[in-house]
Amino acid sequence: MYLKLRDALKVIENSEKKAEEIGVPMVTTVVDAGGNMVAQHRMDDALLASIDISLNKAFTAAAVKLPTHELADAAKPGAPLFGIQNTNQGRIVIFGGGFPIFDGDQIIGAVGVSGGSVEQDMECAKAGLEALK
Repeated sequence: MYLKLRDALKVIENSEKKAEEIGVPMVTTVVDAGGNMVAQHRMDDALLASIDISLNKAFTAAAVKLPTHELADAAKPGAPLFGIQNTNQGRIVIFGGGFPIFDGDQIIGAVGVSGGSVEQDMECAKAGLEALK
């Protein structure tokens, strides 16, 4: 199975509903299992920096098959993955807002959200994932 555009758009729609509820404009990006963009949308007045950040959060979640916030502890100085954020041309993100998308145990894509605090980004990304249940 692969992630279809219509499913990516549902993820974005749900993510943006949550962003509207909390009053924070976001950028939501959905990528396929290879980290390639399937869809991206920037809400009115969302931060321009969030375009690249949301894409890289989604890329990271697909590349490592983990939510991005789970990399933070492993990337601290002295930890096993210290410096991972400097790999892949700096595309690896080690703070929250990116989540992989699975079909059973197979990764089919990922979502990345940026524009608010890390907690807000994670909340909107999780809301986006609810569209696939």
